[in-house]
Amino acid sequence: MGHSQTGRAFFRSTFRLLLVLWPILSGIFMVMVACELPAGRTEGWSLTDALYFTLVTGLTIGYGDMTPHLFSSPVLAVVIGFSGIVITGLVAAVSVQALRGAGIDPNS
Repeated sequence: MGHSQTGRAFFRSTFRLLLVLWPILSGIFMVMVACELPAGRTEGWSLTDALYFTLVTGLTIGYGDMTPHLFSSPVLAVVIGFSGIVITGLVAAVSVQALRGAGIDPNS
């Protein structure tokens, strides 16, 4: 199989898998937003700051430039962090399955 055929097969497989996982991914994103809004309001952050904090925490980067200080906000940040770990695992699983669907052995 040529490079372009393999690439097309990979993207077709990725798209098909994302369609299957979309309800799960959107549910996790909803949990993250549901944690973001009260945490941002409690800390007095703007909506863009709260979104930035959620993105950085969800990707498990955690720059440390914005830290929650009140009791409930760190608890919500932990939920956001675990949600990001689950999303990362799902994306990795989709990538491996898409490689297999394209006929590429990810273990080689």
